[in-house]
Amino acid sequence: MHLVYPAVLAALLFCTGVYGVLARRNAILVLMSVELMLNAVNLNLVAFDVWLSRTAEDKLHSGQALTLFTIAIAAAEIGIGLAIVLAVYRARGTSDIDKLRDTAEGHESDGPGGSGGSGDPSGADGPDSDGTEPPAAEKAEATA
Repeated sequence: MHLVYPAVLAALLFCTGVYGVLARRNAILVLMSVELMLNAVNLNLVAFDVWLSRTAEDKLHSGQALTLFTIAIAAAEIGIGLAIVLAVYRARGTSDIDKLRDTAEGHESDGPGGSGGSGDPSGADGPDSDGTEPPAAEKAEATA
């Protein structure tokens, strides 16, 4: 078998994984996409190991050894990643990455005042009741 076939397959797997990481919003699907990328790297390691062992008559098979280490690290990463995702899901009720980012930045109504943002019940960190933004001096005064 030519080296091109596994290399093209690995490139397709890697591109699919990159697309999954960039386009998906569910944390579990992002972890699965990372696993696709790691499997593409493993495929390249094994394919180039076989190709180099034919040309250099090398019997060490270091690419296959690196693949075993990568598989072990990927298994540990998935175990820890799923534990974190489950803990966040139990605490927040969602595994959507954008919603988790918004709550981490303080855009959700998690504050003591219930109005979102910094928890200021006066609403000084957002628009007024008529929908206009308060002047910059009032904003600076309210945050100080």
